Amino acid sequence: MNDNINERVMSFHYVVPGNDFTLAGEASGNLKKVLKQLGFLPEIIRRTTISMYEGEINMVIHAGGGEADVVITPNKIDILLHDNGPGIADVNLAMQEGYSTAPDKIRALGFGAGMGLPNMKKYTDSLEIETAVGKGTTVHMTVNV
Repeated sequence: MNDNINERVMSFHYVVPGNDFTLAGEASGNLKKVLKQLGFLPEIIRRTTISMYEGEINMVIHAGGGEADVVITPNKIDILLHDNGPGIADVNLAMQEGYSTAPDKIRALGFGAGMGLPNMKKYTDSLEIETAVGKGTTVHMTVNV
């Protein structure tokens, strides 16, 4: 990363609409542009945007949408995703590659392969999931720079 960002802290708030795959990925696309403009290394941009995109898709598929807050500092990128969806009944099971509760109509569109949460863990340095069945899910991810 170059010195464009110096010691500045930037934050962004995104609303992720539910059940609309045409808008899914807009937040991660916007974040990718911002990170490029700030001069972050391509690998940091890739890891961050993959993680953000997977979170967006999960909110669209499973939660009827949600919100994403991103805080960018010179040392890390924090992503906080929050939804009021059904929650995750078994986080350990949901973390297994290939496990999915996505309905067949979503899978027919090419989504719901069960790689969302595993990819979020793979491409971040920290992943925390708080969830309650019937109340929603909050995911906090960090990518260290």
